[in-house]
Amino acid sequence: MIDFIIKSTIALCVLLGAYHLLLEKEKFHQFNRFFLLMSLLISFVIPFVTIEIIEKVANIPTNNVVIPGQITAQIIEEKLPIHIVLAWFLYVAVTLFLLFRFIQNLYELIRKTNSAATVKYQNAKLVLLKEKTLPYTFWNTIFINEEDYKNKKIEKELFTHELIHVNQKHSLDILLIEIIKTVFWFNPIFIFYKKAIQLNHEFLADEKVVRSHHNVSFYQNLLLEKANQSPIYYLASNLNYYVTKKRLIMMTTTTSVSRGLFKKTLLLPLLTGLVYLLCTKTVAQETKSKTTTTEEAEKKPTSFKAYYENTTFKIKDDKGLVVKEKKYNELTLAEKKLIAGDFEGSKFSINEEEINKNQKLGSEMITIETYKTTLNKENDLVKKQDGFKISYDTTSVKEPQFSKGIEEFYKFIGSNFKMPLEASKSKVSGKIMMKFIVEKDGSLSEIKVEKDLGYGLGNEAIRVLKLSPKWNPASKNGEPIRVEYSLPITIQAKE
Repeated sequence: MIDFIIKSTIALCVLLGAYHLLLEKEKFHQFNRFFLLMSLLISFVIPFVTIEIIEKVANIPTNNVVIPGQITAQIIEEKLPIHIVLAWFLYVAVTLFLLFRFIQNLYELIRKTNSAATVKYQNAKLVLLKEKTLPYTFWNTIFINEEDYKNKKIEKELFTHELIHVNQKHSLDILLIEIIKTVFWFNPIFIFYKKAIQLNHEFLADEKVVRSHHNVSFYQNLLLEKANQSPIYYLASNLNYYVTKKRLIMMTTTTSVSRGLFKKTLLLPLLTGLVYLLCTKTVAQETKSKTTTTEEAEKKPTSFKAYYENTTFKIKDDKGLVVKEKKYNELTLAEKKLIAGDFEGSKFSINEEEINKNQKLGSEMITIETYKTTLNKENDLVKKQDGFKISYDTTSVKEPQFSKGIEEFYKFIGSNFKMPLEASKSKVSGKIMMKFIVEKDGSLSEIKVEKDLGYGLGNEAIRVLKLSPKWNPASKNGEPIRVEYSLPITIQAKE
């Protein structure tokens, strides 16, 4: 949520700044209306857009990074801090108050429409009010003073002005920005957006009056005379809204086609830069190298496949029942590790060279128990599967998974880890221990180093984990939960 607010606010500020700098003083008000509304839409979409940029990373031939097949995890008991609870309470209270005010003002306009006399006027409806007021518009209704209307004291320029608000549906823009302000009341940028939108509405209406009646000075004096004579309804388009030097000057302003086109063109690199700043994510990708990585090492011993060519592997579940039968090339990495004991007692050790010399084939049938259950100190079942260790109630918790499988997570770490230069020169070997949390949305957070070897290795591990794609989060009773992981990374110097 914080990331969404930050990115959307940056987009809103940049686009509004561009509007005031490049567009507000120019006379293409229809384009400006579109730009302001699209700015709101873009600011809400940008935080959800991610564009990946592939960064080629070469291997360091002097060292190997080994990812052992063991990740330990524990469910985190989630407790909301009191200040978070109070902040949410304040947000809900203020939002409900503003929503009530919004509905109350909307109801007041509807009540006036239904309780007063009405007159059909072109494609609008005139509501004749007893109260003394200047004309103002909401939806397709123009509110005016009944006495002034009957005595024909309302100038035709004012009717033209209000009809533009009706014909161009300006009330839709105001309702939209008011709803956004109600939900995001804590962000003051929307106050400035509403001012810009309403002022542009007045520019549009003023332009139509000037073109229709061809008397700029009379209309300007009329606006100055009517200014501040009646209250402003924040859901309506008001004749005397923001009567300042800006509106008066705009009536006599002209914009050349070339200047307008140039300023509009400047928006393209601005939008491109904004997307690049807020939406791009650099993803490291290893370039081809002679160095043997963890991924390549897994693919190399093809002779194991030949040895088990005629072997059927029966996979048992936690109840001891056979649930699957597989061939060797269908096994997962963890399952392949579990069959290592098949060579115990043989005349040769587990290595490719000896297997190549040995002509016999593996057993016709091998059983693999992928689950082993024990009890922990809280008497909860502890299941081990594919290198995971997690304590949970077996009927309600589903363990988290890397989106592409745990083997791909190991490969991701191995292929993206770049050895710092000092560590490479010193031929450092040893193990660093990392901890991180898999959040409810699958992202990794609170990444930290529990045990470090120095030389910048811990910081490099943090960098790689920050690049990790999202996981499928753990869940309990169908609801996502947070899980803390410990990941050992072994650094092995290559002679």
